[in-house]
Amino acid sequence: MGSEDIHLRSLRDVQQYSDPDDEALKLGISSANWSLFGVVWDSSQVLARLMVDYEIDGKRILELGCGIALSSLLLNRRGGDITATDYHPEAESYLQKNTRLNQDPDIPFFRADWDDAESRNGGFDLIVGSDVLYEQTKLSPLAGFIEGHARPTCEVVIVDPGRKLQGQFSRLMAQRGYSREEQKPEDVSGLKRTFSGSILTYRR
Repeated sequence: MGSEDIHLRSLRDVQQYSDPDDEALKLGISSANWSLFGVVWDSSQVLARLMVDYEIDGKRILELGCGIALSSLLLNRRGGDITATDYHPEAESYLQKNTRLNQDPDIPFFRADWDDAESRNGGFDLIVGSDVLYEQTKLSPLAGFIEGHARPTCEVVIVDPGRKLQGQFSRLMAQRGYSREEQKPEDVSGLKRTFSGSILTYRR
């Protein structure tokens, strides 16, 4: 990834499933969705490539729905003050394994439920995420979660593969004082398929 050599332990494919104690099921994660956290999606690669030379000095950074946490691992390698979050019960375990695999410092993690209006884990200057605008009912909770974790001056960067919910989410962010900028990624080489999405940047 750029000049950084990041190693990943991930699931082989989306057919894998292991929830012997029904931990994920109790959280509302079905067998059909269980494996989605554990593979590297094109959107996450686009975000990680953007973070290769992104300005991070002096910023507290939060990754939303990190999944296999490629961007968190890259930012950690760069010396960034990065915290990772995800709802999946296996995400933290894979993050720890991959951090050790790359022989890098531990990455702080907390399990994030966007519907938990009381969730507060400090203020962040930069909040990033990939393919997090996937369900209409989650847009308002996500905007609220961001609000609860953002500093008064904050930048939010989201890579969206084109799920058609950008407009609704942008209106929710505008209500919270954010301006929006949209651009196409410059480097989409090596992705599994043609990337028709965009990079959304919100600033306040």
